[in-house]
Amino acid sequence: MRHSLIDSSLFIKNRKDFCKRMLPDAVAIINPNDEFPRNGDQDFPFRQNSDLFYLTGIDQEKTRLILAPDFPNKKHREILFILETSEKIETWEGPKHTRDEASKLSGISTVLWLDEFEPVLNEIMVHVKHVYLNTNENPKYNNPVPYLDLRFANELRNKFPNHDYKRAAPVLYGLRMVKKDIEIELIKKAVDITGNAFRKILQVTRPGIYEYEIQAELEYEFTRNRAGGNAYRPIIASGERACVLHYINNDGECRDGELLLMDFGAEYANYAADLSRTIPVNGKFTKRQRECYDAVLSVQKKAIKMFIPGNTIDNLNKEVNKLMEKEMIRLGLFTGKDVKNQDPENPMHMKYYMHGASHFMGLDVHDVGLKSDVFKPGMVLTCEPGLYIKKEKIGIRIENDIFITKNGPVNLMKDIPVDPEEIEHLMNIR
Repeated sequence: MRHSLIDSSLFIKNRKDFCKRMLPDAVAIINPNDEFPRNGDQDFPFRQNSDLFYLTGIDQEKTRLILAPDFPNKKHREILFILETSEKIETWEGPKHTRDEASKLSGISTVLWLDEFEPVLNEIMVHVKHVYLNTNENPKYNNPVPYLDLRFANELRNKFPNHDYKRAAPVLYGLRMVKKDIEIELIKKAVDITGNAFRKILQVTRPGIYEYEIQAELEYEFTRNRAGGNAYRPIIASGERACVLHYINNDGECRDGELLLMDFGAEYANYAADLSRTIPVNGKFTKRQRECYDAVLSVQKKAIKMFIPGNTIDNLNKEVNKLMEKEMIRLGLFTGKDVKNQDPENPMHMKYYMHGASHFMGLDVHDVGLKSDVFKPGMVLTCEPGLYIKKEKIGIRIENDIFITKNGPVNLMKDIPVDPEEIEHLMNIR
């Protein structure tokens, strides 16, 4: 692994917290992600199921976890199953975890080979009443192919139809939303790497450079700083392409006089950073670009103050929409009279700002959590107002990651350049 060793106390505590929320006489089974074929004999790079990593710290494929806190045999109250290696596997793929290594990483004493999973589970199922099964309950997730959790759930229900089946996701999601100190440090490391990459971009951006060249610079900085790669597919969008919210082709030329919108983040130890910055390709904002940029930055500064315990994303969005509406009137995009006469179902601001101002962050860049969930200390969210004026080829988004504490919001990206004058200065000292 590229990242530094994570203290196994994190995963031990995560499992204890999960087990405390289980019913008596219950078992939970957490599966890994599938290995997905890319083409021919190639798979896409493997990325562990976030819930399994949260509970074990194991990145290796074909890893499974059983938690049965009331099982009579204490050695089988938490069991990690891993792939047994062989000479052939080591020759072609390299070494896999030994049982001792997996135990040290996870803090789990009982580590068995994967081929022991079924007989051990069968024995445990005889003693339990309730079964916690895990699925991906992200509202935006849609996969036409049944993934391992779904296949396993169907198989187990057919084999043991008389058990009481429960959802593990609500328990895990509630835990994952509030980060522990070690998790915050991992996110900060991802943020630091992301900030270093942005500073590099300020040095190399110039008229004539292509978006994919900028992406290459980002990914180089990620790799040399021990990140696992991108936390998500980066958006590198110059000119009118910046008005496409999920533009990921990154193959256009950055032209003189255009703005360059970048939305990217490093993934470190599976924890994400999420940064958006908008810069002038030639190193100098035009008067109009600066007016628009200042409007978005002003809204973001006000919005960050709203990341306090008791608030919600729903409330935040309403307030940010009002702030952006005022800025749009000031910028001449529409008038106050237009607002009074607007269709409430299709407000004027939606033409120029059509996305939300925040989402939860953690092991997933769009981490677990709903817009109605109340902010608590320990949560990490983004703050990302934007402005998109297609006819003027202006697309601006400014995004920082915010840590909620009982003493107020902590801007984890406060040291990453965002002031327009600082950006211009850094772009012109190369």
